Amino acid sequence: MTDRVERLTNLLALLLETTQPLTLLEIAGEMDGQYPDKESTRRASFERDKAALREIGVPIETTVLTGHRAGVSAYWIDRDRYELSGLELEPDEARALQVAVAATRPSAGQEALWKLGVEAVDPGVGVTATLPDIAGLPALRDAAARRATVSFRYRGKDRRLDPFGLLLRTGFWYVVGRDHGHDEVRTYRVDRVEGALDVGDGAAFERPDDFDLRAAFPTDPKVLGAPDEPGAAVLATVRVVADHAGRIERELGADRVLDRRPDGSIDVEVPCANLPAFRSWVLGLLDHAVVVGWLRDVAKGHE
Repeated sequence: MTDRVERLTNLLALLLETTQPLTLLEIAGEMDGQYPDKESTRRASFERDKAALREIGVPIETTVLTGHRAGVSAYWIDRDRYELSGLELEPDEARALQVAVAATRPSAGQEALWKLGVEAVDPGVGVTATLPDIAGLPALRDAAARRATVSFRYRGKDRRLDPFGLLLRTGFWYVVGRDHGHDEVRTYRVDRVEGALDVGDGAAFERPDDFDLRAAFPTDPKVLGAPDEPGAAVLATVRVVADHAGRIERELGADRVLDRRPDGSIDVEVPCANLPAFRSWVLGLLDHAVVVGWLRDVAKGHE
């Protein structure tokens, strides 16, 4: 189970970034593995976390949904109430706050700076950030809020991105936005950004009115990180033994089944753009599955 301090900071960031209220089930899904599976225990842990955040002044809002989810509570943070405004700090005042945080290292120092409008923490002063320990996350959050284009290196290539927002999935933070080089929406894992980010001026782009951050993010981690090279393979054919065939078909969908064999085993088509996620999935099946095609071509393209 994740350390509670880390879980609290991840919960804080998730509720700040969401564009619509989230139910406890959705929160637990986003923070994969950080809340217990048992419903009563999960609810108790969440209520303790919610109370702890409210105790330090975080305005967690609650609404009761209607429609097909009538009666279910959903949560979010009102950023207008959370983030102080109108202070108009001078650069030297902001710098003084950064140095003070670096000197005292309070557990809530980074959140305090954010609330005061000091988004970009200078790494030269050695500030220990609480939310969470990823160098580029505060800068990306700032860029998404100000609609500023960012430049960075990823997989050895220069990227320019209009960050539409950030999401926490399966324990990792991802930034989603329009990639200038490909002129399409792309997703990048924040902790894999290489080196420092260059953040441009604010109001550089407009986020589309109909853009849904959660819908734009692939629900299957195996499809993340497709290679840029034209024609690179991003699918693998996997043979699954009969005892596990039904479960895997339900997981991937019947349209992914390429062949049903006489012994009850099936050949399925599996996304494998994200090789670490794909390997983890295959290894999780132990000796109940074997890759029968495409993997060699994909691996060659990444090595």
